[in-house]
Amino acid sequence: MPDVLVLYYSRGGSVAALARQIARGIESVEGMTARLRTVPPVAPTTTEASPPVPEEGAPYVSKHDLAECAGLLLGSPTRFGNMAAPVKHFLDTTGAEWASGTLVGKPAAVFTSTASMHGGQESTLLSMQLPLLHHGCLIVGLPFSEAALSTTQTGGTPYGASHVAGARDDATLSDDEKSLARALGRRVADLAARLAR
Repeated sequence: MPDVLVLYYSRGGSVAALARQIARGIESVEGMTARLRTVPPVAPTTTEASPPVPEEGAPYVSKHDLAECAGLLLGSPTRFGNMAAPVKHFLDTTGAEWASGTLVGKPAAVFTSTASMHGGQESTLLSMQLPLLHHGCLIVGLPFSEAALSTTQTGGTPYGASHVAGARDDATLSDDEKSLARALGRRVADLAARLAR
């Protein structure tokens, strides 16, 4: 079965919660499976290597995951209106994949979580789309035909799924946020399945 890669970094758990909802949406499409992967943390000064396998949650991504996927969903917490450093660091190492066209023609979408309603969700989502465009991905968003996009009082944008986590990162996903995350996963998986025919 074709895999759709759900690649993310999550420090407090909110982006991981979105990733799990996205995976549910992917797997609602007949014949499609979700492959959840994460990126290792980075630090200004690295004195110790990351463990080879995370103690819990999704395993670390490898370049093979990019080559083998039929579609990609990229998630990150918001850092000053931009993606978190671990996501950017991983993307910065994909020059060989860019040169060989590994992701060309594959559908891709993005998702994020912020501490506050106006914490930079949309600019983060847009900034994550830029490297995907350079890789030749087909960018997928959320249309307003998704009813939750017009009713949400928390996260959710046409640029991708999102969550408002609160200052302590303790807010659970709202029903609208869950619905929109599943819809985004379903849209990417559906497009990947159509392209594979």
